[in-house]
Parts: sequence; C-alpha cells; structure tokens
Amino acid sequence: MVIKVKNLIKKFEEKVVLDNFNLELKENDILGLIGPNGCGKTTLISCILELIHYDSGNILVFGENSIKNKYDIKRKIGFVPQEIAVFDELTVRENIDFFCSLYVSNKNERKNLVNYAIDFVDLKKFEKFIPKKLSGGLLRRLNIACGIVNKPKLLILDEPTVAIDTQSRNFILEKIKLLNEQGTSILYTTHYLEEAEYLCKNISIMDNGKNIVTGDMKELIENVSIKEKIFVSGIFKQSFIDFLKEEENIIFVEEKDGSLILNYNTNVGNLKNLVHLLDKYNVAYDSIFSKRPSLQDVYLELTGKEM
Repeated sequence: MVIKVKNLIKKFEEKVVLDNFNLELKENDILGLIGPNGCGKTTLISCILELIHYDSGNILVFGENSIKNKYDIKRKIGFVPQEIAVFDELTVRENIDFFCSLYVSNKNERKNLVNYAIDFVDLKKFEKFIPKKLSGGLLRRLNIACGIVNKPKLLILDEPTVAIDTQSRNFILEKIKLLNEQGTSILYTTHYLEEAEYLCKNISIMDNGKNIVTGDMKELIENVSIKEKIFVSGIFKQSFIDFLKEEENIIFVEEKDGSLILNYNTNVGNLKNLVHLLDKYNVAYDSIFSKRPSLQDVYLELTGKEM
C-alpha cells in the first residue's frame, strides 16, 4: 500500500474539516479524489505530506508512520500543488533544477533529471523563459515538471488543470496517464468529474470531510439506483411522457432540449422495451441511444447536489 489513511480527524478551531476520513492508494493506481471546493481535499494532502498537524487518526506512506525527516522516503514523492509554486526570478530550467537539488546533489545526475522533466512536459523551447513570460497552460506544465523531476514513485496532484484551456488540459491528462503507465502511483484531486472519469482507475467521492464511497466506475454505479440512461429525441405528447413515468423500471423522466432522458433501475433490455413502446403507440422519434450513468449522476445521487 502506497498511502493508507485511517480514521483521520482534522479540525480548524471548532470546524471539523476531515471527519474520520479513510483512504487507500494501492501501488500503480490512479486514485481520483473528487469533491467540491472546501470539502477538505487540500487539507488531506497537507496531512499526508505532514505540512500540517492533524488531531487524530493514522497515516502511512510507503508503510511509514512519519516521513518528516526521512529523505529517502521523500525522494520517492512528488507533489504538484493547486497554486503555481515556482520562483519568478528563475528561468524554467533554473526552477526545475532548484526543486531537483532538494534531493539530488550530484550535478550530472541532476542535469539528466532536469532534461528528462523538460522533455516530458515539452518545455524545451521555453527553458530560458521566466515564469511571467509563460501562458497559463505552460505555467501548469512547469509546475508539473518541478513535481516530477525526481521521478517519484508517488505523485500527488492537487487540481493541476484549474483555469487552463482545453488543449493544455488534454496534454496534462495524457502525461499523467503516461506517468502511471511507467509505474508511478498517483493521487489526483479534482472537481472536474469528466477528468476523474477519464483518467482514474478508482475514484473516491468526498463530501463534508468524509469519504462517502470508493471504487471503479462499475462499483460506484452499484451504489446508486440509476443503472442505465436512455436518450430519445423527438416531439412527445404529455400523455406519453406521463405513461413512461409509470413504467416499472423507469425511475425518472427528464425533458431537455427536445429530448427525453430516461433513468432506469436496471440495465437489461431497456432499449428494446422502449423501442417496442414507441412503435406500439405510434410515437415518432429522431434518434435513440443508451449510456451508462456518468460520474455526475453518481455524485448527484450520493451527495444530493451537483458538483
């Protein structure tokens, strides 16, 4: 186990930010920790990295109770914070070299690692730039390069794609996936549900300082009533919509942008049965297709609110 958090409690004065929180990150996993801003994600990371004290509970990182003075363990960890954490007066290369120097004293080894990080995030053309000359997306790449320059076995990323363009976001997600394929275990916090669904092997849903549920998408769907969603476009009479609402396996019907969205409590035979009903009652439709529930659906049902 790379990270194991058990019954963690953290308070700020009287406010409980982490409430008997439990989490496990297995080797070579990408675990997505999702939840709204203010739910305790960053506080959890700070506790794991021993940047702040917690009130009770236990945290193991690579099997160690404390990593504070264990530089052989710290060398195996990379951290990319939500805020850009680089030095304004240093160039791209100098910034990456500085963070590498915290753990690597040998100049030749450090040079090779810095070259690796620059190439990995594709900043070679910008290595002599200072941060204020970089776009938001390039700054995020620099932030990541500083966090991976030591080739960590554990990488913790806290909202690494906040406020950047789609192209930069896709680049970063693909690089994170590649790091995992190369053997890095990753804890990834985000409030972008589509990112977590695309990137993460397992997902923990967090709300009000608690870990509500953890699992892959199949396991998460088992925890909610929605098992399948069918989208059908056309013009429908209210009487037919009311009829659908009374069908045994349909738990919710929503009209949106000229389509009906039907939520089912089973994933067996729904599309065939709906086509049969449409034909039986001579209801014309333009298109029909089925999708599994999204992470947004799971999150909404388990927390009672949208992200």
